[in-house]
Amino acid sequence: MSSARTPQPIVVLISGRGSNMRALVEHSRAQAGAYGVVRVLSDKPAAAGLILARDLGIAAAAVPASSGAAGDPAGRAAYDRRLAAAIDECAPALIVLAGFMRILSPEFVSRYAGRILNIHPSLLPKYPGLHTHRAVLTAGDPSHGATVHFVTAELDGGPPIIQARVQVRPGDDEATLAARVQAEEHHIYPLAVDWYCEGRLRCREGRAWLDGEALDVPVQYGGGDLPGDAPRGGQRGAAPGSR
Repeated sequence: MSSARTPQPIVVLISGRGSNMRALVEHSRAQAGAYGVVRVLSDKPAAAGLILARDLGIAAAAVPASSGAAGDPAGRAAYDRRLAAAIDECAPALIVLAGFMRILSPEFVSRYAGRILNIHPSLLPKYPGLHTHRAVLTAGDPSHGATVHFVTAELDGGPPIIQARVQVRPGDDEATLAARVQAEEHHIYPLAVDWYCEGRLRCREGRAWLDGEALDVPVQYGGGDLPGDAPRGGQRGAAPGSR
């Protein structure tokens, strides 16, 4: 009798090239992961990630926003209803934001409470919002990284799950630093999605819970390039097959 589990369906939302989306798809196929990407949606009809998704054999579609919808609460709510309808056609276990550049309404977040993940290119709570690589270089920080977190109504303020760190090197500019951070994103995002779809990761009481324990601090992934970097947070970053 087989013990294999049916992969949980996830929907990925993108606005651009879809590099994290590709990492999620490739991980699910190479590792026989706990999830499968069943649809990719974008607010940008011209997003290169839509073509990439179709090339990977994933159903992909645009849910375009009107030009004034972002700044108009009524327009944003109407857009979010259309987006929710497209998502609900797939009945996903999880919604994964992968470079999706729209701010979601509180109503949308509430509808899928505890079922939306995002990845942000900073060591949250430092540097929420845009231009994180520039902010790190301007501040002279010795390290930078990325954080996977649950999505709440607070921008980049949901419970953090896992972080990866990289060293800021002499001579780094925004492009070189961004490339190294993104390489780590491609490791930690599939890992967090696996945890959720295996039933190990949940959001309760405003906190992330992994394996029945509340995460007082995010798991620190051991794959970064900091000298002596090692997995922390109960060794979860070193789980077999996590890389």
